[in-house]
Amino acid sequence: MIALSFDNARVLRPEGWDDQPLSMAGGRICADPQVLRVDLAGYDLLPGIVDAHGDGFERHMAPRRGALRERDAGMVAVAAELAANGITTAALAQFWSWEGGMRGPDFAAEVFAAVAAVAPTVPVDLRLQLRLETHFLDGFAAAEAAVARWGIGHVVFNDHLPHDRLAAGRTPPRLTGQALKSGRSPEAHLALMQGLHARAAEVPAALDALCARLAARGVTMGSHDDGSADTRALWRARGARVSEFPETREAALAARQAGDAVVLGAPNVVRGASHAGNVSALDLVAEGLCDALASDYHYPAPARAAWRCVELGILTEAQAWALVSEGPARLLGLTDRGRLEPGLRADLIVRDSATRRIEATFAGGQLAFMSGAVAARFLS
Repeated sequence: MIALSFDNARVLRPEGWDDQPLSMAGGRICADPQVLRVDLAGYDLLPGIVDAHGDGFERHMAPRRGALRERDAGMVAVAAELAANGITTAALAQFWSWEGGMRGPDFAAEVFAAVAAVAPTVPVDLRLQLRLETHFLDGFAAAEAAVARWGIGHVVFNDHLPHDRLAAGRTPPRLTGQALKSGRSPEAHLALMQGLHARAAEVPAALDALCARLAARGVTMGSHDDGSADTRALWRARGARVSEFPETREAALAARQAGDAVVLGAPNVVRGASHAGNVSALDLVAEGLCDALASDYHYPAPARAAWRCVELGILTEAQAWALVSEGPARLLGLTDRGRLEPGLRADLIVRDSATRRIEATFAGGQLAFMSGAVAARFLS
């Protein structure tokens, strides 16, 4: 662990900016000045980003479908990319789905094994989120076993079946492309979806039982793409108290009023709109209906989204940065990070004050990333 004090930087503390020195030792922020001191005039120090949901790791694990699988080396590259974007804690959101391919159980097992092998060797805290398809009834037992085996503390429920199309006897959109990704023929893929849809009546009771068992294990549970207040209430009754990427203001408001956490997509904020045509994350942030901004599919997005909220006058920088640090840490139950306070993990970012470019990242008091002119401050 590195022991040093940072001088002359702007430091973003819970109450706002100040220019007092910040010190770390033994992997923690500390109150005592250290012998080794670094002059960071012209730089900002901010809490490390906690990413509550991201699947940007997939391209490192399987950079070209059917051509190459890079398990451990790919996960090392993931950790490096996370650190370069200021992310010091990352929930890697991996599907456990009937969809197959990179969303199927076999690929999930590779991801879980890679995290288990690599996480102890890198500074960034790599964590797992299992995204379970609600109608994948035959996969529930194996998913639950994976949660136990790999110590997964976060499960989110999705439903990607095109129920309306299937009920009407119509062919779902993008069937051929999805079938190719799954390794099935379009006919076999359609038959699978039809079979899953036909068992819809069995799903509620199966989910009730599974959620009860996961809750007993202390697993944090959430639902993905809530479309209404009724949907959110249904998941809340099962113990799923995190609403990921609600599709409507109604669902987000229902979550807030009931004390459930709301996670929105940082790319949505950067773009200014949902790529799927759902409610704007910017509008929800402006209404106070957001606890965390997550990378979703693009690791640079959380830092950029926080600044976008400031540029638009929606939030102060302290408020905006809390959505990518303290807020997600809280909903994940990680009370030891997310703020620059003595006793907490030394997860912090060194950012050029003029360009807002992240030039160094420390995770748990270890150097995770450094690039550019700031290196001279540490080496001189």
